[in-house]
Amino acid sequence: MVGGAPQTDNIVHRMAMDDKVPWHQKRNLRYLYFMLFPCLMGIEMTSGFDSQIINAVQIVPAWSNFFGHPTGGYKGILASALPLGAVIGLPFIPLLNDNLGRRWCVMFGSVTMVVGSLIQGFSVNGAMYIVSRLIIGFGLPYAIVAGSSLIGELAYPKERAILTSLFNAAYFIGAIVASTVTYGTQQIPSDWSWRVPSLLQMSPSLLQVALIFFLPESPRFLISKERYEEAFKVIVTYHAEGNEDSEFAKAEMAEIKTTIAIEMEHSKRSWMDMINNPGNRRRVLIGSLLGIMSQLSGNVVISYYLGDILNLIGFTDPSFQAKYNIGNQCLGLVCAVFTALLVMRFKRRTMFLGSISGILIIYVAWTISAAEAIVGGSKAAGKLCLFWIYAYQPAYNIGFNALTYTYLVEIFPYAMRARGISIFQFFGKAAQFFGTNVNPVGLDPVNGIGWKFLIVYCCWIAVEAFLMWYLWPETSNRTLEELAFLFEDADRAHAATEAVEKQIHTEEVKHHEEANISETTSKDQV
Repeated sequence: MVGGAPQTDNIVHRMAMDDKVPWHQKRNLRYLYFMLFPCLMGIEMTSGFDSQIINAVQIVPAWSNFFGHPTGGYKGILASALPLGAVIGLPFIPLLNDNLGRRWCVMFGSVTMVVGSLIQGFSVNGAMYIVSRLIIGFGLPYAIVAGSSLIGELAYPKERAILTSLFNAAYFIGAIVASTVTYGTQQIPSDWSWRVPSLLQMSPSLLQVALIFFLPESPRFLISKERYEEAFKVIVTYHAEGNEDSEFAKAEMAEIKTTIAIEMEHSKRSWMDMINNPGNRRRVLIGSLLGIMSQLSGNVVISYYLGDILNLIGFTDPSFQAKYNIGNQCLGLVCAVFTALLVMRFKRRTMFLGSISGILIIYVAWTISAAEAIVGGSKAAGKLCLFWIYAYQPAYNIGFNALTYTYLVEIFPYAMRARGISIFQFFGKAAQFFGTNVNPVGLDPVNGIGWKFLIVYCCWIAVEAFLMWYLWPETSNRTLEELAFLFEDADRAHAATEAVEKQIHTEEVKHHEEANISETTSKDQV
């Protein structure tokens, strides 16, 4: 079932890989990459900020007092309102993303999150707090879907996988800021101990609102709207340093233009496209499963309910919990950046399968240690649990953090990309909503099953490992246009390749004729 279309000798990919000039020595490309960080990479900072806001404020006495010491379902909805808001907003994302462009979609999502953060920071009761988080959740996927697509569509092919992998790494920057700010503000003897970090959640979105239009629009979006001159200008400026005679720029333009034309010919640009043939149905299945796995592989337990986990194994001091949480997020950032920089060295399937195998081993070991600590009263086992929680970070980052958006951009062709990533977001946020409501109930040692809840995760992660091995195709070392026909017949891929070869042949003939004319002119002058 793994399968996928056979890899062809893609000229554009080969030309990019043969380019020996590093990105930091290219002025325009250097500007583009530096601007990607505040404009697009920062989007995932909001997700990280939110996970730690909910995680950290539960330790703050003022937050707990203000909301009436929430437990069970009420505690769950305070956390899960954000993914619920995301699920509500997802069906409309392609309308904005594919009609007005990636940048306007990021702008809409960012403005919405700013409004939600303001309401969250000035909430007067639990209902207002929940509504504010619904609003933040509604805006977040607009920015994520458009931002992840724009990174993949603007990046030079040689660095694309690294940049899309770094997109998720920004999650930990937001998480670190949120956990450290909340650790500092918990000393404030008033409601501002949780209101200040709640208001600061709008910071990444303010950056995007201020800077997003300093980035160019996606050349693929421009080509889909038949704005060919604008698209070519973007490609020439950032992929050829302004050289309009660049063979690479012309070849890339030819490949993108031909591929999108073929896609549009077979696409009605509707949700029905997602299930109209076996290849698209498999894309949807992989995107859906990746969304579920990215949230139900045990990470939500650590991200949202670390305090409950630490309480179970006897580490109840709020100061220790806060410091341990900050350390965990710092480790996550290091692992995320490190694995993103290595993504070009390993195949996608190797990284995914290595990741899920590591997660399974760690969860089994953590469950055994938790049983020994809680049932047997072993302090050494309790400390070993602390190690396993930290060990989870590199295992999760190798696959889910480093590869999620890289893989999504690769398996969904341009005409399906916004809807494909929206489907991933839908199932991811639905799984997050499920997890944030179920986890506190399951982990409750009185009304739930306490440490035994970890066994449920062990069983599910084993199922994930099998599904990943069976379904995930290899996508490394190919351009986005070559991957557009990953599950289709080879004829479509060959059509794009032939268009590039024709463009290069035309350029060679043109250069040869110009050289002959120049030589003839020189002889005449003599």
